[in-house]
Amino acid sequence: MNRPPLVVLTGPTAVGKSDLSIELCHAINGAVISADSMQVYKHMDIGSAKIMPEEMDGIDHYLIDCLEPEEAFNIVRFQEMAKEALKQIYAQGKIPVVVGGTGFYIQSLLYDIDFSDECENSQIREELEREAEEIGAHAMHEKLKNIDPISYETIHENNLKRVIRAIEYYKINHEPISKHNQTEREKESVYQSAYFVLNDDRAVLYDRIDRRVDLMIEQGLVEEVAALKSRGCTRDMISMQGLGYKEILDYLNGECSLERAIYLIKRDSRHFAKRQITWFKREKDVIWVDKQAFDRDNDKILAYILEVLKDKKIYE
Repeated sequence: MNRPPLVVLTGPTAVGKSDLSIELCHAINGAVISADSMQVYKHMDIGSAKIMPEEMDGIDHYLIDCLEPEEAFNIVRFQEMAKEALKQIYAQGKIPVVVGGTGFYIQSLLYDIDFSDECENSQIREELEREAEEIGAHAMHEKLKNIDPISYETIHENNLKRVIRAIEYYKINHEPISKHNQTEREKESVYQSAYFVLNDDRAVLYDRIDRRVDLMIEQGLVEEVAALKSRGCTRDMISMQGLGYKEILDYLNGECSLERAIYLIKRDSRHFAKRQITWFKREKDVIWVDKQAFDRDNDKILAYILEVLKDKKIYE
């Protein structure tokens, strides 16, 4: 069976995926599918470090600027939208390049994991949601430490929905959801794929993160969040739980100073990058691309990627 081609270009936040993806798409007649949980939202450009139309250089991009901030975006919605994008890209005779740092989304697409009919028990979930309201997100997250240490490490305590889902799964199935996810990961990909993880020296990466946050403030992140607040966006919306948005919203609500908000964005972005790298290390069949080994020269990195794609019969 001839499997359709699929290229993944991922890595931690601020590592430089977007620029490289444009060059790659030009080289292989590709189109980008964004695997980013924030860039899908309209009116949220600065905090999501969204690639803008003038930066796309004529390359088609899917799953960017699709939803209003009031809409929910989750793994099932991502799969539906990404599969529709794949159809359109293949119909044009192009190669899809999945770009973004949300490893969970990438995994779901690459191995065609079915999340739409997940076993769930609304009564248990309601009980856990009530408990979370009483004891808070941190305490709920701590409950994962003994029952599912892998999920404890990979799910951030602010992601209360996934924390509750992991506890719920354990209560119903008497096994960690991370074990279930590992089994799903063992599936053979339905695509002729190459899974590249772009990475850099940690100190360099952290410096890029800090500088990018400073640039976001200069570009008007505070004003962007203020506009979202004025249209009625609140902390409990999925869109407003993104890094940069919840912290600036807290500042605008008088809960912390701007300096504190900026500090938290930088700190939590560094922690996020670390968790992303941990996630990708657990994935199978990944091809690590260390920018340092290529003198951080995109031309050299691109040449290496193209060689791998030729070896895998994805590109000729």
